[in-house]
This record gives sequence, C-alpha cells and structure tokens, in this order.
Amino acid sequence: MSQAKTTTNHDTIRQWVEDRQGTPATVEGTGEGDEPGLLRIDFPDGEPDPQLETIEWEDFFAKFDESELAFLYQEQTADGQLSRFCKFVNKPR
Repeated sequence: MSQAKTTTNHDTIRQWVEDRQGTPATVEGTGEGDEPGLLRIDFPDGEPDPQLETIEWEDFFAKFDESELAFLYQEQTADGQLSRFCKFVNKPR
C-alpha cells in the first residue's frame, strides 16, 4: 500500500517535482498583476495545458508560503511505480 506524505520543505518539494520532470505553474488569469494565482505542478504529458503558465521557483514558493500551504504527495503508486500524485492543502496548525 502506498502512503501520502505532507511537507512544507521547499527542497523536498522541488526535488520531488523535478524528479518527475514537472515545473511550477500557476493557473492563468487567477493572479493579480504579477502575483501568481492558483498554484499547480505542470507535468509534460504531450500537449501543454493552455491554462497553466510556468513560473519561477522563487515566485512559486513565495506564494506557497504566503498562502500557508502544505504539499501532499506520494512517492510511489500501490504497484511500485513512480507517482505523480500531489496536491496543495492547508498547512496544519
């Protein structure tokens, strides 16, 4: 059985994403001015998602911390394959 983990550690998040060839992104049209909106991880699965805009890690983590988020992720699937499951959740208080 595969378990999900939660972290707020920037290095852990960045390493997990990069190990899966993902990039930090924001949903286009959800931010104000230059501020990123809803955060996402974009994985290269053929056609790029037109709703996602790649952002720099520095901007990603600034929004991540400001929004008091945590990163919920899974290392492997139940059958032992590399997992891409992740989502943003409220940071535990």
